[in-house]
Amino acid sequence: MSGAVVGAGALVSACTSNEPAAAPSAAATQAAAAAGTDNDKPGTKVVIGFSAPAADHGWIAAITKNAQDAAKKYSDVEFKPVEPTNDINQQISAVESLIAAKVSALVILPNDGEQLNQVARKAMDAGIPVINVDRIFPDKLSYRMWIGGDNYGMGVAAGTYIGKTLKDKGVSNPVILEIQGIATLPLTQDRSKGFADALKTFGFSVTAQQDAKFTVESGTQVASNLLQAHKKIDAIWNHDDDQGIGVLAAVKEAGRNEFFMVGGAGSANAMRDIAADSGVLKATVTYSPTMAASAIKLARLIAQGKGLSDLVEQQVPQSVTLTSETITKDNAQKYLPLGFES
Repeated sequence: MSGAVVGAGALVSACTSNEPAAAPSAAATQAAAAAGTDNDKPGTKVVIGFSAPAADHGWIAAITKNAQDAAKKYSDVEFKPVEPTNDINQQISAVESLIAAKVSALVILPNDGEQLNQVARKAMDAGIPVINVDRIFPDKLSYRMWIGGDNYGMGVAAGTYIGKTLKDKGVSNPVILEIQGIATLPLTQDRSKGFADALKTFGFSVTAQQDAKFTVESGTQVASNLLQAHKKIDAIWNHDDDQGIGVLAAVKEAGRNEFFMVGGAGSANAMRDIAADSGVLKATVTYSPTMAASAIKLARLIAQGKGLSDLVEQQVPQSVTLTSETITKDNAQKYLPLGFES
C-alpha cells in the first residue's frame, strides 16, 4: 500500500566479460572472507527493536510477519518488537521505550515519516542506528539507512505490461482505466506518473482514473462505477491487490471479461489467480513487504559493523530501492512464497 521514492542504492554485481573467470588468488579469497562473505554465520549478539503500524490490511500484516521470520533465522539476534499501532503518539512512545532499552538497532516503518522524524533522530543521536522502512523520514540525520519499494517503478512496470500487451494485440485508441489507492498521497501520485510515462512510450494514455482508498469496499464501489461508465474497456490497472479483491468482485458481478487487469503490490491471492489464468487478472507488479525481512538482515549487519559481501565497500549502503517486478502466469509460482495474504 505505502511507499516513498528515494535515490536507489544498487545491490548488483555483474560480469561483463565473455572471458572465463580466473580462479581467485589466496589473497583475494582471504579479502573476500574479511569483507563478510560469511555474514550469515553467528556474530556479535544484537538486539533489534521493531515498530510498525497495526495490521489494518494484508500488506502491513505481512511487514510484521516478514520481520519476525527474518529475525528467527539468526541465533545472534534478539527481536524486540513493540505493540503495533496506528496512533502517532503511541508509536512515538513505543519507539522511546526502545531507545530507553538501548537496543543495538531500530527498524521502523512509521505511520507518518514526518511526524516520527524527531523520535527517530533521538534514536540516532543516542547512537542507535535507525533502519527506515518504506515511509521515509524527511531528515537524513534521522536514519542510518532507508529501504523501500519504487512507487514510480510500479507504475512503469504496470504501464509497460499493459502498453506492450495492447500493442501486440494491435489495439489502437484503447480504453485504459486506472484505479488508484489514495489519490492525495505522494506514493499514489508517483505510481500514476510512472504509469502515464510508460503508456506514453506506446502512444497510449489513461482514459479514466479514480481512487479506491486501499479498501475492499471502495474497490468494489469504484470498479462498479467505472464498469457502468465504460461499456467497452481494454485494460485496467488497480494499484493495490488488497483493494483488488473488491475490484474483482465488481467485475464478476458485472459479468465483464472483455479486458485484462494488472494488480499492484503482489499478494498471494493475486498470484494464485494469475497462475490459474481463469479470470481478467493477468499480472501484478510488486511492492513487496519482504522489505521488512531485508531491513532486519541489514539492521543486523549494521549493528555488527559488517558490510554486504557482494559490495566492495565496508558498510551497508545508505539507501536501497527495491525493483518492482512483473508477475505473470509464467513466473507466479516462483514468486508465490513472497506473496502476502490479503
